[in-house]
Amino acid sequence: MKVAFPVADEPEAAQAEAARQLFAGPVDFVKGVVAMDGLPPADRAEVCFAGRSNVGKSSLINALTGRKGIARASNTPGRTQEINYFSLGDHSYLVDLPGYGFAKAPVAIVAKWQALLKNYLAGRPTLRRAFCLIDSRHGVKPVDHEIMTLLDKSAVPFQVVLTKVDKLGPNAIKPVIEQVEAELQKHPAAFPQLVLTSSEKGQGIATLRTIIAGLD
Repeated sequence: MKVAFPVADEPEAAQAEAARQLFAGPVDFVKGVVAMDGLPPADRAEVCFAGRSNVGKSSLINALTGRKGIARASNTPGRTQEINYFSLGDHSYLVDLPGYGFAKAPVAIVAKWQALLKNYLAGRPTLRRAFCLIDSRHGVKPVDHEIMTLLDKSAVPFQVVLTKVDKLGPNAIKPVIEQVEAELQKHPAAFPQLVLTSSEKGQGIATLRTIIAGLD
């Protein structure tokens, strides 16, 4: 049966304001983790952000939190070499995963990242949702299917967030959404709703904040 993947509606004003206040509160970098035994205690809900290198993960986290430098952005693919934890007050953790796919790093290092990623996704009981970031200019690529398949196998629900939508005209986004929807039919763990974002213009940020605020 074909599953529909509509674009998420903008939240109601009261919900958006509650989420804005949550993200306007304390947001702190907790630690960078390079091994499973370094993970913080699983004492609250957490959401993670996954995506190809340079898809805009750091920029999105900065936009969500309203703090320009909390997650370091880089033009060098593969710079994020560890699982970075940020606390959203006492509400939850925001988790920035290493960029997957092309990375300017030795093969052994990339293999270590991939193993850590698999262990994290399969073994974190408090992980409520993964946000799989897709560059709206490129759509779903084969390497994206690898992480989505891993999420399927780990039984982690994931929601696709299209980034950099401001780089496309209003007519150009429609075929991208159709392509993403068709590709997501292959993945049973895909949450049936898309979020369109622009970290630069602020589009979709209130929507994504509200979704995260509701995952406690």
